[in-house]
Amino acid sequence: MNKYRSVLSIFLLAASCGSASTGYAADPEALRMLMNKRGEWVALRQSNPSLFVDLKKAKLDDANLKGANLSNVSLVRAELSGANLDKANLQRSDLSMAFIKKADLKETDLDESTLVKANLKNSFMKGASLRKANLQGANLRWAILENADLSQANLSGTVLFETSLQNANLKGSNFKGATFLDKADLNGALVSNNTITPSGEKASGSWASIRNARFVREPESAPPVYAVHPEPVFLTAPAPQNPEQTVKPASQNRAKQQELLVADVESWNDMRQQNPEMPVVLKAEKLEDAELKGVNLKKAAMAGSDFEDANLDDAVMEDGDFSGSNFQKADMKGAKLHGAKLHKANFDRAFLKGADLSGTDLTGANLYGAMLSEANLRGANLTGASLFDADLEEADLSGAVLKDTSMMDANLNNAVITPETVLPSGKTATADWAVQRGAIFRKP
Repeated sequence: MNKYRSVLSIFLLAASCGSASTGYAADPEALRMLMNKRGEWVALRQSNPSLFVDLKKAKLDDANLKGANLSNVSLVRAELSGANLDKANLQRSDLSMAFIKKADLKETDLDESTLVKANLKNSFMKGASLRKANLQGANLRWAILENADLSQANLSGTVLFETSLQNANLKGSNFKGATFLDKADLNGALVSNNTITPSGEKASGSWASIRNARFVREPESAPPVYAVHPEPVFLTAPAPQNPEQTVKPASQNRAKQQELLVADVESWNDMRQQNPEMPVVLKAEKLEDAELKGVNLKKAAMAGSDFEDANLDDAVMEDGDFSGSNFQKADMKGAKLHGAKLHKANFDRAFLKGADLSGTDLTGANLYGAMLSEANLRGANLTGASLFDADLEEADLSGAVLKDTSMMDANLNNAVITPETVLPSGKTATADWAVQRGAIFRKP
């Protein structure tokens, strides 16, 4: 696809996921009925089952929605982690980019639903029905899908690390481009000649046998057409807004940015290249497990965002504001963070080998167990930071400020220290201090 057309298509997708008329949030009346007036909700669904209700970005973490009728509902980017959705009806609903980690979905009906790029990590989906569901790019790491019906489901590009697919129905499922399928458990799963393997080829008896799956031959069939959802509607018209409350074009742009960033890094980078001065304001964004390798977040305002377990290898984050953000266990090899604001950011066990952190504000940051070997920390301010058990082998700490920094068990072997480096004591570094820790003391 032409890259400019790709950008346009993603923006159109973003616009459809968050129109100005709905303010990029769930319909408050629908949410009130679902959570507090279940009888009214049931009556609404029975009287108008085809109504496509707007609950996008709804905060439903840990909610008890067991058996609820959520068919034909927009739950785009909704928060459903830890929720009980056992035996719920989610037929033809749109859960694109929803957070559904550690949720209970036992025997849930998700037929013809859309779960594109949804995060279903650790979810319990035993016996769930996902016939003709679109799970393209979804995270199914450690999900339990035993006895689930995934016939003709689109699983292209999904993450299937240690996913349990025991005795699941995979006839006609599309796994093209899926990762870690060989790490998944397919014992007893039902595979057919219409099942598409990660290589793009059709499954065979030998392919199934190697994975302890069962193989059946069925009539050749074309891939199904996956659901296209209508624009969701509010149950009641939104209250009149004064000029200060009206959704501004800038707010619409931020919503489009959110969708584009998580949907397509290549298109995002094309957009940034074409519009280098466009401000990126995405504070408190949820990007756990996101695939953001090489993403351009230069000068982005993303304070308080969550990048836990995300792939940010080679990301460009120079001069950005990521204060208070969570990078726990994130992959950030070779990331470019020069001049970034990282005050009180959490880099617990993050992998920052070879990263450029020169001139950064890392005051009060948590770098417990972080891999910082070969990292550039020239002139970085680490006042009050924790470097407990951090690996700083061959890191460049020239002129870095380490005042009040906790460095217990930190590895400084062959790290570069200069007379301008400020020690945890507040004094400037000496050759003796460096040598005692296996570091290299280098004079200008």
